[in-house]
Amino acid sequence: MKIFAFILCLFILQLAVILLLEFRRPQRALAWLFIAFCCPPVGLLFYYFFGRDYWQSRKLDKRCISLFREIRAHLSGKIKLVADAADSGNPHFADHKELLHLLSRLSELPVTGRNKSQVLFDGREAFEAMLDTMEAARDNIHMEFYIFRDDEIGERFQDVMIRKSRQGVKVRLLCDGLGSHKLGRRFIRTLRNAGVEVHFFLPPLISLLDRRFNFRNHRKIIVVDGRVGFTGGLNIGDDYLGKDPKLGYWRDTHLRLEGDAVYSLQYIFLKDWRLATGEGMNHPRFFPAHKCTDQEAVLVVASGPDGALDASQEMYFASIVAAKQRIWITSPYFIPDPTICRALKNAVLSGVDVRIIIPAVPDNRLVYYASLSYLENLQDAGVKFYRYQKGFMHAKVMIIDDLLGTVGSANLDMRSFYSNFELTAVLLRPEVIAGLAASVEQDLQHSEFVEPAIFRRRGNHVKLIESLCQLLSPLL
Repeated sequence: MKIFAFILCLFILQLAVILLLEFRRPQRALAWLFIAFCCPPVGLLFYYFFGRDYWQSRKLDKRCISLFREIRAHLSGKIKLVADAADSGNPHFADHKELLHLLSRLSELPVTGRNKSQVLFDGREAFEAMLDTMEAARDNIHMEFYIFRDDEIGERFQDVMIRKSRQGVKVRLLCDGLGSHKLGRRFIRTLRNAGVEVHFFLPPLISLLDRRFNFRNHRKIIVVDGRVGFTGGLNIGDDYLGKDPKLGYWRDTHLRLEGDAVYSLQYIFLKDWRLATGEGMNHPRFFPAHKCTDQEAVLVVASGPDGALDASQEMYFASIVAAKQRIWITSPYFIPDPTICRALKNAVLSGVDVRIIIPAVPDNRLVYYASLSYLENLQDAGVKFYRYQKGFMHAKVMIIDDLLGTVGSANLDMRSFYSNFELTAVLLRPEVIAGLAASVEQDLQHSEFVEPAIFRRRGNHVKLIESLCQLLSPLL
């Protein structure tokens, strides 16, 4: 009897600790309470290693404060700042000055006005552009990816890195410790033997012991000579070329940048490099004067658990609230928090055309069922959902009226909002937004509308699975 009472006290203490530490995020608290009920002996142990609250990790950024100050000094006078709607190059911002002001304050990175962007809508096109740009490198190549595979396309990147390193170009590769944990030792050793610096961001064992396992670096960055940069949804792997027999054709969106915004990509890479290696690099050669004369306005939004704001969530929310005509979104994982759900509902009730494309073929069934669990409630408000049929939809794109378009690594899910290190480019030029919109319209032609009446008739067992997955969705 005493043993039973002792176990009961421990169980109650476990629930009390979770409630005390997670009251700021009720959904997350509910998910951890569910785990605690299902696994009472080890629930608190799981929470200790995997449930560290997001705000606690913001201490991670202290080492980078001096780095940012030094880099900002290098950029003094080199960039064109977009201070108001007139500088944005988009006349529609005349009625949305407050949105532009908010976007410019999301992180330490400013809205810059001397850029040129090229949207890449296919993995093959994007990889060729990356490889060609790397071949032209003269001083340094900086690469950062969540997933880097040692397959056919991975070996092509390896060949270029080795060749450029032997030519005297300084090549650095940063991979996420979990996302790239399958990268072969021989592959890494070959790179290092050729002089390529390879490091991993929060390796699994170290991050587990340090209670940072949950915080993954989901960014995709290439910066060549500080003048040309790439970012978007593509990692390095053959599956991104449509060679996965299960997923088939891979639909993604990536971005090539020249101009001021490349300085932002370079800064983010150097900051992440310092977090991963402890090495602070701030040489002026990483920020050379560029020759881009195009006047396109671009904002690079870096978000993560090291930031003062949940920048991705704030960017999505503020943009959705500002919409008056359309909100078009493509996202492979759709797990919005309550604030985003409410914003989408209010937008539809205000007469905004809200369309969201998700995959028809999942790469992760648990996350997929969690995504489906949000559809019915939003469909009742009038949100239109489509399932992409041609292959796997992995593009992370948002289009708001003719105001802005976004391309990046952040999904519309709570993991991207609160746990992952993410990167999103906000594009303000009307012609670029129109191009993104045309691509979404083409994607809609390859997508099946999720008819609300038919979707409601799915089996009760499916609804039960969806509900369980939704309960855990804040942790997915």
